[in-house]
Amino acid sequence: MRIHHLNCGTLTPPGESMVCHVLLLEVGRHLVLVDTGFGSADVRAPGRLGPVRHLLRPALRPEETAVARIRALGLDPAAVSDVVLTHGDLDHAGGLVDLPHAQVHLLAAEQRAIRHPRGLLEAQRYRPSQWAHGPRITPHRPGAVRWKGFEGCVDLSTVAPGMLLVPMPGHTAGHAGVAIPAGSGWLLHAGDAFHSALSLREGSSRLDVRVRQGLLAHDEPALRSTQHRLGALARRDPAVRIINSHDRKLWEQA
Repeated sequence: MRIHHLNCGTLTPPGESMVCHVLLLEVGRHLVLVDTGFGSADVRAPGRLGPVRHLLRPALRPEETAVARIRALGLDPAAVSDVVLTHGDLDHAGGLVDLPHAQVHLLAAEQRAIRHPRGLLEAQRYRPSQWAHGPRITPHRPGAVRWKGFEGCVDLSTVAPGMLLVPMPGHTAGHAGVAIPAGSGWLLHAGDAFHSALSLREGSSRLDVRVRQGLLAHDEPALRSTQHRLGALARRDPAVRIINSHDRKLWEQA
């Protein structure tokens, strides 16, 4: 299994340049995506992203869409059989419209929130236009697997060998990480469970990052608990490489 690290959406909020860190897995003849970033429809019509685009300030370059990134690698987007979402935010799910044949995997709690958003935050983060094409969704309830101190993990080995969907609550109602065996260890894509690597170091997170994470959190105490467990994992197990969705340095080091 070969893993590619893609930037499928540059974000330029005030004072920072961020990426949308997407994983592309070559699994035999099939391709699997972890998140999708923005899609071609978002590039053509930015207004479909709603007012939050004025905060995120996405570059929306056609060459940064997942399908364009896949073609640039000499691969066929039609070979994407599955997409595994950490969550359904607009900067993670926009590329689904370009992959209508793919099976989409996410936690059932996240699917419920997407279908029935509650409050202003959920109404803005889940954009109906990104889901209007009717993607083929497989919602997963928390499973029986325990991994590295995280409970309720879902075995997705039918999607990619050894893959796990790891509940990491807080950022959204059904936020999850994705763990993938890599060499002698693991690669863990933690989505938006943290925005900066500093968040995993006790007392080191920048104030602006803490404020942003708090404003976007569905459940801030749960988010802090998730970050505490991720920080503990990072300290005790160097065989687990932890990345996230938006830290540019983590993407550049991939």
